[in-house]
Amino acid sequence: MSKAFTDEEAGEDAPLVPARAPLPPGVPNYVTTRGLALLREEVAALHAERARADSLANERERGRALGALAERRAALEQRIATAELVPAPESLERVRFGARVTVSGADGERRYEIVGVDEADPARGKLAFTSPLARALVGKAAGDGVTLRTPRGREEVEITAVAYGE
Repeated sequence: MSKAFTDEEAGEDAPLVPARAPLPPGVPNYVTTRGLALLREEVAALHAERARADSLANERERGRALGALAERRAALEQRIATAELVPAPESLERVRFGARVTVSGADGERRYEIVGVDEADPARGKLAFTSPLARALVGKAAGDGVTLRTPRGREEVEITAVAYGE
């Protein structure tokens, strides 16, 4: 039987390494202090994963795991190398990068934080500064009304608070 019809090579596909969220062309890699710390913690975690991968008995599995780790580390090191730490803005009244924003609308009150692409987690209210929602909020102040485009349609909200710092 031809090797093409056997399962011997099943699982030999290159390991899937999830891509980091892309930055639009020409957009700086802005990060918060916390975001930069998280990137550095991720590098440390990769060191621990490498030790585990090095100990794999199966040579093929070890090679695949080490290759995937090398790819992840290269992407991560690129992000750290291009990271631009954004200091707190001079005016703390307007929404800027790093702001924690509270809005109130028909669905009640919600809180968002404007962060870097790698730190974004929309389910936890952490919005990448490149997201449409973050762009709609940036430059506004408490008391300003904002029209947001959501999957449910247009939504009018009012910014009720803007804060900075941990």
